[in-house]
Amino acid sequence: MDSVRSPEWPVPAAGGLAANSAAARYGTPAGPGSAPGRAVPPPVPAPPAPTPAPPPPYRPPAGSAPTVTGTPGRTPPIPVKILIAGGFGVGKTTTVGAISEIAPLTTEAEMTSAGIGVDDPGVRSTKTTTTVAMDFGCVTIDRSLKLYLFGTPGQARFGFMWDDLARGALGALVVVDSARLDDCYPAIDFFERAGLPFVVGVNAFDGRLAHDLASVRWALAIGDHVPLVQFDARERLSVRDALLVVLDRALERATRERDA
Repeated sequence: MDSVRSPEWPVPAAGGLAANSAAARYGTPAGPGSAPGRAVPPPVPAPPAPTPAPPPPYRPPAGSAPTVTGTPGRTPPIPVKILIAGGFGVGKTTTVGAISEIAPLTTEAEMTSAGIGVDDPGVRSTKTTTTVAMDFGCVTIDRSLKLYLFGTPGQARFGFMWDDLARGALGALVVVDSARLDDCYPAIDFFERAGLPFVVGVNAFDGRLAHDLASVRWALAIGDHVPLVQFDARERLSVRDALLVVLDRALERATRERDA
């Protein structure tokens, strides 16, 4: 029986593919030796290029030393730890805040009725907060010296912290209120027992003293070898002068121990 071909189908050329073959429908080329309608396998990918070796680590030149802030030949200042001590409400936090070149770290808490009869800041005081741990600040004296100031809590119930705060200190400034001299006795006794050089600074509340310096020295029973100065805890330059006396005292002791 003769085959019947639809008139719209194109007549394939001699030796060519049929119009309805897989190659004609899907565009698969017919390479040499490939069967009609069979897919050609993909080419084999080329091997990846070798990874370059990492660069050698940086090594500074021989004889070079690390410097601060990248300034050649500049050494960091020597750190000196100073304590700011004294009784309750004598101006320790104010002293640290007046001289510190950074925002001082304080641990102030509101005074409540539970402290009535226990924490007495004096009749002239308007104090509403109190230090419950410590104060911290720092000040650069010059390019070679930087002071780190640690303020102690004034209440007797926080006395256990004084040993830790005093560790590594080279000197102390004992702040005194001339109207409440009895509040500073524990601080003076502590530094005398610890053998730490200290200076007594009488804080001039309202710009005046309740007693002159000679009377204060007699009442505190401190010898002439202990410096006694008057200063204003609110004034930066006044606090600076008091701290310089502490430095002189610490330097004097260090020189004496070196020569001994």
